[in-house]
Amino acid sequence: RFRGGSGPVNTQFCRYKDTLIEAFAQASVQAGYPQTDDYNGERQEGFGRLQMTISKGRRSSTASAYLRPVLRRPNLTVLTEATATKIILEGTRATGVAINHRGSERTVIARREVLLSGGVINTPQLLMLSGIGAPDELAAHGIQTRVNLPAVGKNLQDHVSVILMYRRRGPGPFLHNMRADRIGLDFAKTYLTGRGFSGDVPGGVVAFLKSGPERPLPDVQLLFTAAPLAAWPYFRPFKEPFPDGFATRVVATQPESRGAVKLASADPSAAPLIHQNFLASPKDWQSLRAGFRVARDLAAQPSMQPFIEAEFFPGPKCQSDDDIDEHIRKTSITVHHPAGTCRMGADAASVVDPQLRVRGVDGLRVVDASVMPDLVCGNINAAVIMIAEKAADLVAETKAATESRAA
Repeated sequence: RFRGGSGPVNTQFCRYKDTLIEAFAQASVQAGYPQTDDYNGERQEGFGRLQMTISKGRRSSTASAYLRPVLRRPNLTVLTEATATKIILEGTRATGVAINHRGSERTVIARREVLLSGGVINTPQLLMLSGIGAPDELAAHGIQTRVNLPAVGKNLQDHVSVILMYRRRGPGPFLHNMRADRIGLDFAKTYLTGRGFSGDVPGGVVAFLKSGPERPLPDVQLLFTAAPLAAWPYFRPFKEPFPDGFATRVVATQPESRGAVKLASADPSAAPLIHQNFLASPKDWQSLRAGFRVARDLAAQPSMQPFIEAEFFPGPKCQSDDDIDEHIRKTSITVHHPAGTCRMGADAASVVDPQLRVRGVDGLRVVDASVMPDLVCGNINAAVIMIAEKAADLVAETKAATESRAA
């Protein structure tokens, strides 16, 4: 009851074969951690098999599932190499978008609505360039305030992660398949059959866990990769192979830290200022620290010993909480799941209302991850697709209601 079967985006379990992956899954059982058959189903908490949006060896994306099948529609125009520079406002109504298309300034007029899907960084940037935002921040760049919305660009959040890496005892299938001639042959095989080394990822196991019993939802994600993070195609004697290894990435999935996106300039081509403000909350440190110790616990289990030569990052000297915190402080990185900079809410302080309409502006909706009040506990791809699906329904309902009143 938690799964559809006829949607445009295909999902499947990871099919990558490596005895190391089975050993890692067994280690989670040996260590006594909970298990789950489907972390996207009724019960998320636990270790389970990695799920991916892949179809016949190729990425099942919004481009392949939604866009490409309708590219020939007469009512659809796709412009590439175009940059939106401003939302055109007539009073408080959005009537179009100013764009720069291959060096030429143009204006696209909207008959009904403008849908803004610039993403978590560019959506608030475009709103602020259009005079929608905090008046003091806009005035600092000489931009006239058209709509007073101080929350634009605030509430930035992202999944932050830290990595442990190991040298592998003996070569595995990833190293074997990364030889240049084998890569070429496998590309052809995967293209023709939909199955092959290049049509999958060297993963297989993922976990969602709670760092403590007080947590209502899993706040830690573990991603196991049966390959070194530094790898390259090789072919002796021209290029030597890389040292084989594997890694565990620990992710804080329920971050409390909040950052912001601000304008650096009134010039649309200038990159905005992004302040992630990672690890501003003690609970985010707790999540990463707990996940780090789980990763270490898994590596110490009997099933993993035939595969581990040594932990080399951060290495065995990193033991105390202070040591782990120093490793987190120096090496933590984004997982590229930003959200929240145009927060949806029923309150007047939010940027968009529950129908995704920008407050104080008629005919303007935001349709991307920036509307999320809080991050989902996991990867955001499916959630963002569903935001777009819901937005399409809302637009259709508005159109139908308008036509009904006109009749």
